[in-house]
Amino acid sequence: METFRIGHSPDPDDAFMYYAIAHDKVAVGDRKVVHVLEEIESLNKRALTEELECTAISAAAYPLLADKYRIMSTGASIGRNYGPIVVANNAFELQGARIAIPGLHTTAYLLAQIYIPDFIPVPMKFDEVLPAVKDGQIEAGLIIHEGQITYEEDNLINLMDLGVKWYNDTNLPLPLGLDMIRRDLGESWAQTMQTALRDSIQYAFDHEDDAIKYAMSFGRGIDPETCKTFVKMYVNEDTLDLGTEGIQALTTLYEKAIQVGAIAEMPPLDVVL
Repeated sequence: METFRIGHSPDPDDAFMYYAIAHDKVAVGDRKVVHVLEEIESLNKRALTEELECTAISAAAYPLLADKYRIMSTGASIGRNYGPIVVANNAFELQGARIAIPGLHTTAYLLAQIYIPDFIPVPMKFDEVLPAVKDGQIEAGLIIHEGQITYEEDNLINLMDLGVKWYNDTNLPLPLGLDMIRRDLGESWAQTMQTALRDSIQYAFDHEDDAIKYAMSFGRGIDPETCKTFVKMYVNEDTLDLGTEGIQALTTLYEKAIQVGAIAEMPPLDVVL
């Protein structure tokens, strides 16, 4: 049996999605699945080499990968009136500020480019951003993952919720992450992987307690209620199917990226339906 490598982040939401595949409740054709767990910016960079058959990426990274991977309509991380947050110890004007970002290819950074003028990005690993802000090493930080829920526990304040900013601007959901399938595998394997992932997500919905318990092991010390809240933010009906609204949101994201000079041209939106 050949192996099928799937890259996803070691975070509660991705763990929840892949619970059934990881526990052999759902098969990916006749392949032996190998889970490659790395933080999202690492997966963005790794996708450039086409090493993994299937991988999660930031939506912002897709223009670099459109010739190598197709977008699966299942598996997207979508925010509806919420998303990455800029936090700090005190309120101040963000224009011209040094802001820690969780990677140059992340959707969080792209949104900051769209909505914050002339700031200075300081790339860090995503889990280093909150401590750097709290300790005063950096003026502000752009936080993703469960930090969006827990930052107040560190007495930090919300200077800008980019998900809210996006929704007020576009009235659209915010596509943050995508799951991709390598182009050279062809349509049959694209459909096989998409069906397996959709079945895995549905299995997690149907066996929520077990799936949340598994997701907790990736929660970096958060309590069960926070874990469940975070998972439900980013694994939902939009995750089962990106839909026409999600595709419209992706188109709008790349149009705005072109306007601020973050990308040169609109990538082809090749979605496995």
